[in-house]
Amino acid sequence: MFPIPVQRDFSLRHLNTFGIDAKAAVYLPVDDVDTLLAVKNDKELSMLPRLVLGGGSNLLLTQDFAGLVLHMRGAGMRIVNEDEDFVYVTAAAGENWHRFVQWSLDLGLGGLENLSLIPGSVGAAPIQNIGAYGVEVKDRFHSLTAFDFIDGKTFTLGNAACRFAYRDSIFKQELRDRAVVLDVTFALPKQWQANMNYADVMQELSPRQITVPSPRDIAGAVIAIRTRKLPDPAQIGNAGSFFKNPIVPAQQRESLLAQHPQLVSYAQPDGGYKLAAGWLIDQCGWKGRSLGAAGVYEKQALVLVNKGGASGREIAALAQAIQADVQAKFGVKLEPEPVFI
Repeated sequence: MFPIPVQRDFSLRHLNTFGIDAKAAVYLPVDDVDTLLAVKNDKELSMLPRLVLGGGSNLLLTQDFAGLVLHMRGAGMRIVNEDEDFVYVTAAAGENWHRFVQWSLDLGLGGLENLSLIPGSVGAAPIQNIGAYGVEVKDRFHSLTAFDFIDGKTFTLGNAACRFAYRDSIFKQELRDRAVVLDVTFALPKQWQANMNYADVMQELSPRQITVPSPRDIAGAVIAIRTRKLPDPAQIGNAGSFFKNPIVPAQQRESLLAQHPQLVSYAQPDGGYKLAAGWLIDQCGWKGRSLGAAGVYEKQALVLVNKGGASGREIAALAQAIQADVQAKFGVKLEPEPVFI
């Protein structure tokens, strides 16, 4: 007998931060690896298309999902080891990311503070290689444990094996639809150094007269910035930054800079330049505009919002219109961050 009863025609409205009212043909909460193994061994469930759901903050449901939604709910956070340089902390995939970051800070451990208030779950963080204010998950990531639907076994991957890139990892490539993250371990440095490469963070700390910030100080600054600039998904449906910041060759950046002297760009280690997608969208006049119930947030052009009752297809149509305008004006292709279902 299946250990946890599945639910059919299950509404996902409260499990995605856009608040899209789409349904899963079959829904199953997952609290442990035994549930995943039971799915693999079940004749009906093992044949269904699978969607692994964490916090639902990097997802755009454009239709009902005609398969099995596995909702990762495993909880738990703990210190697992330490050496001369690092303290190693592990969190279950279903843990809320921001809660985990704040827990680590409460223990006096720095390293994740720049990633405060990013919505989503711990398990999704390495898949997307989330990042903000000069820090990415890969910078603090040690290893993870995952379940393989092919052989029904768990396995461990270290940092290099995850092949992290900008908002990318092996879980969006070869291991997509095959592996499910169970828990993630981070190496937090004992000799912590503040990362204040972004001017916004320094500007937030300056009025507080904080010149030598602690990890908690930087977390507070990041939380204040994000609260001011980004809408709360509990109040207005959104998935945070909707588009990746495009990376272009130096020559293309120079050409764009000649035409648009105010272009916002950041040098990359490979010689290319990352362009601020929000600035590109704003220059095309989209900030604060709407198409039906789908809109662009008035305080940050990089954020698309559900103004009430929007469908996933309406939000996708808005995204396509923005992409077309940015391509036409700047010759730059914007790539969405959320996964379209």
